[in-house]
Amino acid sequence: MKLAIIVLNKTECLEELLESLYEEGLQGATILDSQGMAHTLEDMEGVEFFMSIRKFLNPGHRESKTIFTVVEDERLKDVSRVVNQVTGGLDQPDTGILFAVDVPYTEGLGLSK
Repeated sequence: MKLAIIVLNKTECLEELLESLYEEGLQGATILDSQGMAHTLEDMEGVEFFMSIRKFLNPGHRESKTIFTVVEDERLKDVSRVVNQVTGGLDQPDTGILFAVDVPYTEGLGLSK
């Protein structure tokens, strides 16, 4: 089992992403509001360096969504494919990131293992 973690900066894609994951048979996720470190530091007084990189940030985009979903190992490729299709590609700036970690134990998910 894997815990797929999607930090979605392109939040306008959230609804379509969740629908597409559901249609792919990838059901059950937790979604949290989140904010990147650079945006948080930018708001702090006395952190002039981050003000100098403001032009590289999307000033209209301050929030992100972090999506957690536990999937069987072989379904991780499906998660990646769906996320990249919906967002236009995680290789694009200010889109998001996807990573996964092993899950040695689960309970209450209705999944085997």
